[in-house]
Amino acid sequence: MVEKRTTERIATAALKILLDEGAQAVTMRRVATDAGVTAMATYRHYSNREALLRAVADEAIAQVTKDWQARRDAGTFEARLDGLTDAFLDFALGMPKLYTFVVAELRDDALRFPGDFRDGGSPVFAPVLEAVAQSIEEGELRADDDPLEVTLAIVTPAMGLVQLYHGGRMEMPEADFRALCKRTIRRVIHGLRP
Repeated sequence: MVEKRTTERIATAALKILLDEGAQAVTMRRVATDAGVTAMATYRHYSNREALLRAVADEAIAQVTKDWQARRDAGTFEARLDGLTDAFLDFALGMPKLYTFVVAELRDDALRFPGDFRDGGSPVFAPVLEAVAQSIEEGELRADDDPLEVTLAIVTPAMGLVQLYHGGRMEMPEADFRALCKRTIRRVIHGLRP
């Protein structure tokens, strides 16, 4: 029981640093100090900094996306995408340091397109891919398009806009930015209709 609590304290400290300051601030020594354990204790539970960051980020993303699959029954294709866009923006704007670590930072363990995405490895991408595949099957989107590439075409404009927003290059209130993201996605969908 003590071991589990120590592991949880280490993970909690690492996640707090990651969310508040970004991945670069997460060091084994800093995490140990914040968790109230020795630096060696962190290595007993996590082999290195990368393993700790990966475990903490994976758990955080699992928590953030745990209800995203449920949105697949939210009505029309556009209604499903609208709900998934809200969930994505809640994550990307609400946890910008985690978003940057997961999406934008160069890492050996990062998911790679197309394989990891085709296999459902991304909990953020997978529900959109499922909605796209269903919409192609039902004739709402062109049948000659690859669902994986269509999904990529739909999500990457929003991701690019988030990068601009995080970089201070979008001069608008958050509500206006969210509306811009949704309009952009609707424009992409319009171009994918038969």
